[in-house]
Amino acid sequence: MAGKIELVLTAEFKEAYKKLPQGIKKKVRKQLHYLQDNPTHPSLQIHKLNDEREFYIDIFYRCFFLRQADKFTLLTVGTHKLVDRYKRK
Repeated sequence: MAGKIELVLTAEFKEAYKKLPQGIKKKVRKQLHYLQDNPTHPSLQIHKLNDEREFYIDIFYRCFFLRQADKFTLLTVGTHKLVDRYKRK
């Protein structure tokens, strides 16, 4: 991948982000920085679930996204319970 990754935030992601505790929002911003500048950063621990991918915010929170070349569309962010939603597809 050449250059920075383009991050596209969906309406669902924006709404979910607004509801997060302040401390988690700070962690999300840090992880988004890694995702955009270095998507192979070990703290992201990216996994593929069906057509979506997830990365770690911390042990309890995850973010889901779609990858299209150098553009990542952020779908939602929240607790680890989101994994169950995406595994069921």
